[in-house]
Amino acid sequence: MVLQLDMIQALSLAVVVLLVGQFIRKKVSFLEKFCIPAPVIGGLIFAILALILKQTGILEFEMDGTLKKVLMTAFFTTVGFTASLKLLKKGGLQVGLFLLIATILVSLQNIVGVSLAKVFQLDTLIGLSTGSVPMTGGHGTSGAFAPLFEDKGAIGATTVAMASATFGLIVGSMLGGPIAKRLIEKHNLLDKKQTLAAQETAATEEATTELIPSNFASAAFQIIIAMGIGTILSTLLQKTGMTFPSYIGAMFAAAIMRNISDMTGSYKTPSKEIDILGNISLSLFLAMALMGLKLWQLADLAVPLFVMLIAQSLLMATFAYFVTFRVMGRDYQAAVLAGGHCGFGMGATPNAIANMEAISSNYGPAPAAFFIIPLVGSLFIDFFNAGIITTFMNIFH
Repeated sequence: MVLQLDMIQALSLAVVVLLVGQFIRKKVSFLEKFCIPAPVIGGLIFAILALILKQTGILEFEMDGTLKKVLMTAFFTTVGFTASLKLLKKGGLQVGLFLLIATILVSLQNIVGVSLAKVFQLDTLIGLSTGSVPMTGGHGTSGAFAPLFEDKGAIGATTVAMASATFGLIVGSMLGGPIAKRLIEKHNLLDKKQTLAAQETAATEEATTELIPSNFASAAFQIIIAMGIGTILSTLLQKTGMTFPSYIGAMFAAAIMRNISDMTGSYKTPSKEIDILGNISLSLFLAMALMGLKLWQLADLAVPLFVMLIAQSLLMATFAYFVTFRVMGRDYQAAVLAGGHCGFGMGATPNAIANMEAISSNYGPAPAAFFIIPLVGSLFIDFFNAGIITTFMNIFH
């Protein structure tokens, strides 16, 4: 039996899944302690239930994902509203540093994938299908490169890449919180004056800034306008012949609107209300994304392939802990970035944001981290990743 859900029914189910995740997170201290995002908890429970129902032949779900894309775009539009020129000037060097270490990680992921493929006597392109293609690239890059690998003789590369991307989505969400928590507590980062000052400032602003009901309407209207303008910008970007995420135009449009507001003062951008709407969109998007995971794909992986995925997980955890944290400044912002890099480096920028949301909700705001990862993840890393994958493909096959 196949249960088909339209986009409204799928959204309603996502809300239920999210609420279940929030309830369990509050009741299970382990999940709260290690900053595991609520939509990941609820989404994984649903995905496991869907796996059991499918494998036993009882029921299979088919869900309309239209609103998932809308929610993703809405969230990244709200991220665009945070990109003021003042913040860009402050984060310029940090953005370059993070792009550099993200590119180094891409190369290491492919080295690990190709090396283990040779150890297990697999096609090297199968190794790449567990490297930066699904890890840093996610399902989108997997869908672009894996068919090319199959054309070159790597039978099953598409299944391997998609399953690996699914695996990365789960593990990346699980690693970020514990790693950031360990770094923050081990190095006593919350005791540093600079971090405390930033948190006190944010707390003061939060205390003195009241939510204004009419601002939610203004926030929603500005988000929708930016999304509409973004469709035009995305169309223009696609004409360059390069591939961009569907939400990049809306993110650009929001950034332009924010800076016009800052420079002219002709209208106000209600940042707090926009942030709240963005968090709601993110939570629902992640719940829908995780609900749709096809965990039975992982069950079909051979032992060598499973070992390769575990190796990628260990690489990501080690890299975030020892490299990302140190290069990005060894402070609280760097710890949050390390946690976010786990989600970003194993498949999806939204997972990175969810990791950082969970961390910052426990320990305090990290505005620079929330600017750096979406910018690098949306604009730059795909170019470098594609070039490096192509290089490895030509060298090792």
